[in-house]
Amino acid sequence: MKPSDLLKNIGTKRRPSSGRTEAARSSGSARLLPSRRTVFPTLYAARSGSRRTGSLDITFLVLVLIILTIGLVMLFSASYAFAYYNYGDSFYHIKRQALWAVLGVVAMIIISHINYRILFRLAVPLLAGSTFLLILALILPARRGRYHRWIDIGPGFQPSEIAKFAIIVMFAVMIVRYGKKRMATFRYGVAPFMVILGVTAGLIVIEPHLSATIIVIGLGLLMMFIGGTKWRWFALGGAAIVAILVMLLLFTDILSHAWTRLEGWLDPFSDVQNTTFQTAQSLMAIGSGGLMGLGLGGSRQKYLYVPEPQNDFIFAIVCEELGFIGAVIIILLFALLIWRGFLIAMRCNDQFGSLLAIGLVLQLALQVFLNIAVVTNTIPNTGIGLPFFSYGGTSMLMTMGQMGLILSVSRYSSLEKS
Repeated sequence: MKPSDLLKNIGTKRRPSSGRTEAARSSGSARLLPSRRTVFPTLYAARSGSRRTGSLDITFLVLVLIILTIGLVMLFSASYAFAYYNYGDSFYHIKRQALWAVLGVVAMIIISHINYRILFRLAVPLLAGSTFLLILALILPARRGRYHRWIDIGPGFQPSEIAKFAIIVMFAVMIVRYGKKRMATFRYGVAPFMVILGVTAGLIVIEPHLSATIIVIGLGLLMMFIGGTKWRWFALGGAAIVAILVMLLLFTDILSHAWTRLEGWLDPFSDVQNTTFQTAQSLMAIGSGGLMGLGLGGSRQKYLYVPEPQNDFIFAIVCEELGFIGAVIIILLFALLIWRGFLIAMRCNDQFGSLLAIGLVLQLALQVFLNIAVVTNTIPNTGIGLPFFSYGGTSMLMTMGQMGLILSVSRYSSLEKS
């Protein structure tokens, strides 16, 4: 099967409609940006007395809420010892995370009522804005030594989170505009995508932020594959990326931290007092959990053994307290959520909506896979949080907002079919 054939199942029927009549489109007066009536279909349906509001995917919504609830419970269990030791308040992290979760649920519901097609017109400003924020983060003073990953405005946020979303939206728009035939050529299916991907990933590498770089590159390549880029360009690009990474590792110190992590991955107990301490403690926590776990709240490794257990390595505490069976159940819930997201994308009869939904689901899948793989030492430590579980307000808000967009795709597709 050719990569472009995948689009037959994810909505190649038509491009985003502006909601205008055929006469308006033929006269050249149609706009790419939907009208307010199509952006807020449920609001205008209510005003006109119609009950045709479109139904969102209840299964997807319920799965999001279940995983979010479990994530909050496990965050409190994993963080209260660390929070009490560092802040004198066992509820320090859970109070803030619960607030962000409530705001995230509200944002998800609101966004689910907005027509996702408005992003078709906003793709370029969104990409430009994310690039500006990445450059701004490099200019601002570093945090935690030499890292330029954060912008300290309000609660602070990582511009790389916005960059991931911008790549998904921009690539979806480009695939729709170029079409299947052009996507098979180097001029349209490779060059413009690699320029955007190279600039974005390059700025994130300089921060340095290896995990975000991997996700951005992975998302971009997967979107190109689905869009119809030929296999041979992936082979040549993969060889080039490997060559560049080897050169960076051997002749510069940009990825020196990555080289250290690679050595620790090969032997996680080689330097347990320094570089591999976190990985070693994570493996000890997983091993302590056994089949059934030590029980909720029963973790021992969270008592200042696993560094910052509320963040990247929260899944290790999950395994210790809930055991192998509990960990498998959580993984299955994530798998069901991802499968349901793909199903929403495949059922959408709008190509942009399909690509947007599948891109957002791929981002979620990549982050879940990378986090669990790092915690279990399947891959080197890359420092990435587990969606819905790890502590972080802006990350929670972005994740919930993106879930709202997937629900918007399901709702608006349902409205048009009805």
